[in-house]
Amino acid sequence: MRIKTTVAIATMAMLALSACGGDDGDDEPTSGGATESAEIRVWINGPDTPQAARDWLKETFEEQHDGSTLVIEEQQWDGLVERLTTALSSESETPDVVEVGNTQAPTFTAAGAFADLTDRLDELGGEDLLPGFVEGATVDGQVYAVPYYAGSKYVFYRKDLFEDAGLSVPTTMDEFVETAIALKEANPEPASFSGFWLPGQDWRNGVSFIWDAGGDLAVEQDGAWQGALSTPESIEGLETVQRLFQEASGAAKDGNEADPQTPFCNNEVGMMSAPGWVRGLIEDPETGCPDMMENVGVFALPGSDGEPAPVLLGGSDIAVSAKSEHPEHAMDVVELMLSDEYQTIFAENGLTPAKMSLSPLLGDDEFAQATIDAASNAKLTPAAPGWAMVEGSRVLEDLFVDIAKGGDVAELAAAADERLDEELAR
Repeated sequence: MRIKTTVAIATMAMLALSACGGDDGDDEPTSGGATESAEIRVWINGPDTPQAARDWLKETFEEQHDGSTLVIEEQQWDGLVERLTTALSSESETPDVVEVGNTQAPTFTAAGAFADLTDRLDELGGEDLLPGFVEGATVDGQVYAVPYYAGSKYVFYRKDLFEDAGLSVPTTMDEFVETAIALKEANPEPASFSGFWLPGQDWRNGVSFIWDAGGDLAVEQDGAWQGALSTPESIEGLETVQRLFQEASGAAKDGNEADPQTPFCNNEVGMMSAPGWVRGLIEDPETGCPDMMENVGVFALPGSDGEPAPVLLGGSDIAVSAKSEHPEHAMDVVELMLSDEYQTIFAENGLTPAKMSLSPLLGDDEFAQATIDAASNAKLTPAAPGWAMVEGSRVLEDLFVDIAKGGDVAELAAAADERLDEELAR
């Protein structure tokens, strides 16, 4: 009930934003000639943005804007929709530039929370920008957010544990499931060991099994979006997820997928699906276990047809708040964040750059190849205008936790569809 109330309030705030923002030309950023000093606040989310990129952005912006300061504020992904809704509706509280998940961008875009970037799109990269991300932030031909980075998930695995258990890299979905179970059986201690690490809330990895079986989270019919979790195909995929929860994963049944490097470095993981930037966390002496890298291999999650399985194309957009008091400076920050120099730092840390022309910078090792293979069949969440509200309601987290705890898959999926229908109709 608390979650429902929170999301309802968030929706009302969104409507208020839509009513009062976006049409006034003063909200549109214009570059060049901005000389006033200002403090520019940038919200970035989680640890994804490398420290080297943060340092470069602050130093470069302040060098180019004498007297101005850039303040980078790190937000947590959990609860982000509610925080953004509150902050973006206030002229006094809004950050100037925000990072938003690519799956959340359509909702904020449709609500008028972001300034129009259309006139500056060519300067920011134009057709070189990841097209799916641009499309998701476009309303009536106008672009309100641009891609920041992308990260297809692929499987990290322990080569030494595979060798000890006499296992080889799986090439089909059935082989993957059996390999995950075999790894768990071969490593009974500790009890938290996972042949395939899958915390209970992790629908972002779980959706791959739904898509592989031919199902989906939601579909559009006759102009309206509705839940699709209770179709026979989706239920088949969810049953595979439940088997992995029960037979292959030792992760908490109500846990989330944050900080995957922690159980991995604690020798509690045989395989895990994660974006490429997790490699940097494993290699980091402060956050990870660089000595373990010699035993780390990667591969794209295999599908039932032997080709890479569909995986969620994660990533972020960046946008200028429609209520920013310094839109010119904010636009300059966005331009720096999409510069070749800044995006090269992302590529060097395993994140797919916002510009397609920079993708070769990912390299040609097995990590780069896994990124390319995984991206070849990557998918986005449904392009429903209200999808951010779905994520804010946590209906998918609730569903997957209940499945992890052994609930009836068909009954849980039907109940989840009812909640999805409510959220998507808001």
